[in-house]
Amino acid sequence: MSDKLSRRDFLKLAGVGAVTTAILTGCGPASRLVKREPYLQMPEYTYNGLSTYYATTCRECAAGCGLIIRTSQGRALKTEGNANNPLNLGKTCARGQATLQGLYNPNRVRGPIKHTRGERLYDTATDPFNDDFADAKSNMDWAAATQTVADALKNNKPEEIAFLMGMAPDHLFDLVTDLANATGIQSPVRFGALSMFESRATLSKASENLFGQTGLPLFDVGGAQVVFSFGANFLETWLSPVSYTRGFSALREAQTKQRGKFVQFESRMSSTAGKADEWMPLRPGTEAMVALAIGRLVSEIRGIPVPRAFSDIDPLDAASKSGIKLEMLNHLAEMFANSTGALAIPGGAALGQSNGLAVAEAVLALNAVVNNFGKPGGVFFSALAPNQTEYQGPASAKEVGEFVQKMIDGKIKVLFVHGVNPFFELPISLQFGGATKNIPQIISFATFPDETALEADYIFPDHHGLESWGYQRVATGSVGSVLSGAQPVVSPFYDTRATADVLIAAAQLAGGKFAAALPFKDEVEFLHSKVTPLINEADGFFSAPDVNTFMAYFQQFGGWWKTTDGRSIPNSADVLNRSLSSAEAEFAGEGEFFFVPFVSPTLAEAGANKPWLQELPDPTTTVMWNTWVEMNPVTAEELGLEDDDLVSITSEAGVLEVPVYRYPAIRPDTIAIPFGQGHTAYGRYAEKRGVNPTDLIGQNFNEAGDLAFAGMKVKIKKIGKKKPLSRLESIMGVYGVGLGEEK
Repeated sequence: MSDKLSRRDFLKLAGVGAVTTAILTGCGPASRLVKREPYLQMPEYTYNGLSTYYATTCRECAAGCGLIIRTSQGRALKTEGNANNPLNLGKTCARGQATLQGLYNPNRVRGPIKHTRGERLYDTATDPFNDDFADAKSNMDWAAATQTVADALKNNKPEEIAFLMGMAPDHLFDLVTDLANATGIQSPVRFGALSMFESRATLSKASENLFGQTGLPLFDVGGAQVVFSFGANFLETWLSPVSYTRGFSALREAQTKQRGKFVQFESRMSSTAGKADEWMPLRPGTEAMVALAIGRLVSEIRGIPVPRAFSDIDPLDAASKSGIKLEMLNHLAEMFANSTGALAIPGGAALGQSNGLAVAEAVLALNAVVNNFGKPGGVFFSALAPNQTEYQGPASAKEVGEFVQKMIDGKIKVLFVHGVNPFFELPISLQFGGATKNIPQIISFATFPDETALEADYIFPDHHGLESWGYQRVATGSVGSVLSGAQPVVSPFYDTRATADVLIAAAQLAGGKFAAALPFKDEVEFLHSKVTPLINEADGFFSAPDVNTFMAYFQQFGGWWKTTDGRSIPNSADVLNRSLSSAEAEFAGEGEFFFVPFVSPTLAEAGANKPWLQELPDPTTTVMWNTWVEMNPVTAEELGLEDDDLVSITSEAGVLEVPVYRYPAIRPDTIAIPFGQGHTAYGRYAEKRGVNPTDLIGQNFNEAGDLAFAGMKVKIKKIGKKKPLSRLESIMGVYGVGLGEEK
């Protein structure tokens, strides 16, 4: 126990029963008063051969899934889903399972570093397995690091101080927001590659335009009978994949007493489309007109007057331009019209085009023609989190571009970066890398030596998510209002420190309005200030008579959520009376092929430094450890290309060299490249593997400000070299290469 607290006094804080267990295992607020010993010097409440379980929140994406971590003798051993958390109900995705490999990653930053921009922390070429690289480079102590942050706050004008933050954790975003509101520093800009590829800004803007309310829609896949998805790969990386996978399971397991049908509209068959009953490989950019054409046909089949929203579309013209036959459009319309639980979902690449906002509005309007709003199998607005009063979405790519322009103009003197890797996640065309040259001081709080950390002046490493306190708001995917809680499941392995603690301590050193803005002893006290008001909320998963008991339960159960349905019903009264655009998307560049980048279902934006995920075969191609370009076999034959042939792909923004994978489930006029590889830093498992497809994306936006990442056309040129891909299916592949050949 600590010098400040005896074991007897400590136990008095705990109460009895389950709360005692929670605090004794490190789950309660009083546990921060306990000296955490290395695993070789075990605390008295941990026994050899017995496991201890901790509830926390997954930080591999921003969805907010609850986790239960099994530990033994001070080490985290296994990850499972938290069955109590209403978002994921005990399930996890592959990235959630692999979070332990981030905790134990040998290339973590192990202490505070004063750093020369561009200098590598270690050299994989000369010493790829040097586990002590960061210890040797850690040339500061935390007192000096905290003073550096304090000096940055007090020695610059408030408007010259900026924070660029990732999508998690929410409690740190709240802390920085409070600091900004009280001191006048710039409001934190929040961004992530996943939010860019999800086109969140487009979806919320379309909802505002049609329903008069900003927020993320919740699509009740599990209660539907027919689901039409326009580009939303909700079984992979879109919004809340674990939650939507549960919904899809309910669709297939006859929750509605009949096996539901699923149709996916996209030019490339994703893993989500591979599970559909029908895949519609429509021409990129025609999604809006297809949705409106189906809406018109549904109206005619149901014998109702064609609404204004669908009156200007000609189904025959839509069929001709999209590549979907009119007979098929009629078949789909009959399927949609004759169902008592039809649902249409817009998302992903369909919204990541110049007409993405029109696509989102057209698909949402398709729900209006079957009047499914607020009904089982229909469309709702997601419940706000318990400590949230309005929806707070991430910055759009256009807003990030405006932030970069401030950097270029020299309006930012100190930049703090946490939870995001813009040197990797942002397209080169947005010029973030060049803009950093105009910033005198950059401080990164990166846990790993990623590309952005290596371009910082200081690296003050945050704890890994499994070593951290915090909370994450569930933005969508749950019927109720959910705040997922996080706590340390192990003692910090290295000389890292919670970024919230660094900022709180630095604010006190800076004094004045900074100290007044963050008057907390530490991160846990700040959490108390944000979470304990929930004691007075009704309909909670648990209640408690006092703050200590409430916080103990909060950590024990992994958060707090309401047991009532918190969804709201969109106001759809005027949706069908609007004039909706059916214009095709405009594509940048003079190439002959549509270019579709997609997020790797296994790696996403930050999984490349985990060998489990690198070794996990891609669901559709089975490729591992590399990047490939998917190309229709007909196209490959016309270009004289075989599997593993290296090709040069050129857009108006850049050039990449990547090996070919002949993929039959893609349109001949379309190519696709997964996003997730192409790191130039980020540790031994991630570096120098594959390419980053964002290098081909230009600075083009849709009307909602989202990046038109699927709005490029490219040229392809054969290089004349091969680069064999590692894949589970072997060289024989789906084409039978070598099958039946005589030896």
